[in-house]
Amino acid sequence: MTNIALVDDDRNILTSVSMAMEAEGYEVRCYTDGAAALAALTSQPPDLAVLDIKMPRMDGMELLRRLRQQSDLPVIFLTSKDEEIDEVLGLRMGADDYVRKPFSQRLLVERVRAVLRRREAAAQGDAERAEADRAITRGKLSLDPLRHSCLWNDEPVTLTVTEFLILQALAQRPGFVKSRDQLMDAAYDDQVYVDDRTIDSHIKRIRKKFRQVDDSFASIETLYGVGYRYKEV
Repeated sequence: MTNIALVDDDRNILTSVSMAMEAEGYEVRCYTDGAAALAALTSQPPDLAVLDIKMPRMDGMELLRRLRQQSDLPVIFLTSKDEEIDEVLGLRMGADDYVRKPFSQRLLVERVRAVLRRREAAAQGDAERAEADRAITRGKLSLDPLRHSCLWNDEPVTLTVTEFLILQALAQRPGFVKSRDQLMDAAYDDQVYVDDRTIDSHIKRIRKKFRQVDDSFASIETLYGVGYRYKEV
């Protein structure tokens, strides 16, 4: 369950907002000042924090500053209408969004959803980039994307960027079939249109290059009407 931390010295706001968040399926933890929240948010980080700017003991700005020393926790500020300077400063310090008081519960819930979606998408993108950069060894095949290096049985095979991306997409999951559309997505930008038979031509050239190193190469299998798969040997 997604955990939301609410930090505000107004108990009425804590009560109403926590009820709205819980109705949407979020687990909510409430704090009435920044000093009390800092220790809790550091020891048990939530998925997102909603911070009031004006609070006793430690205001939202100072709380955010201290959190940013050790965390990239998503943060939404609650601000008053006359706090435009604080809004700008908060965004510069690393707040993800802000909502002005008085606000509707629905608006705040939607802002929370939007920030969480952006964070999830960013995390997914980071994971995909890490996967794309990871070196792969599949039997005789070695691929190093960062060096654009391809070896077969320790012999170099020179591939174009597109050929490398197609082979990488196949080798990442040996035995699993990749359709031509999936291979096009892996090898081409969304703005580039190519006929799906272009993939067949690339596969033909990849096989030819590997057979120049090993004439028995047969690791890229064709499944007629379906696509291609990599067979680890």
